[in-house]
Amino acid sequence: MNNQYIDLLKERRSIYALGKKVSLSNEQIMELVKKAIKESPSSFNSQTSRAIVLFGDSHETLWDLTEAALKEVIPEGQDFAPTVGKLNSFRAGYGTILFFEEMSIVKNLQERFALYADNFPVWSEQASGMAQHSVWTTLAIENIGASLQHYNPLIDDAVRSEWNLSANWKLRAQMPFGSIEAPTQDKEYMNDDERVLSFN
Repeated sequence: MNNQYIDLLKERRSIYALGKKVSLSNEQIMELVKKAIKESPSSFNSQTSRAIVLFGDSHETLWDLTEAALKEVIPEGQDFAPTVGKLNSFRAGYGTILFFEEMSIVKNLQERFALYADNFPVWSEQASGMAQHSVWTTLAIENIGASLQHYNPLIDDAVRSEWNLSANWKLRAQMPFGSIEAPTQDKEYMNDDERVLSFN
């Protein structure tokens, strides 16, 4: 059985060999990101997901801040070169998308619906994951490679300070993106029957 959406999902892969040869303009990329996040679901239609798209110098600055933060926590004497190499692979991309959750909305929902208070942070995480996946797949359809990174909370304060962000914006992920400079390897899959069951 063929399904167009499933075919599109197959295009989304973790791409680490990134370049700057992106055919879309910054404005077109922004429009895609906005639409993908807008159409992503959230509990109670809370629309908690936020994003910042970093281009040019801002993209470079993010990975400079990340490198500086990592230097502070890497044990003395440990080889830092592999870490720099990994960060350089992100710097080589065209840009980076930062994903956040607006926690004031989560807190408000917890206060309004006390019965579900413990669930709203979980549902916020789920909404963020869906927004990330929506953006990732949208970029893949345009032949733009990306991967998902998690240097939060290590870089939270530096990011908030650099771009003067609200303290209510909680950083959840970083997505470097750019042209695909090397093909991906075949992906290994578990047996479907081990992951999805059915009962009549």
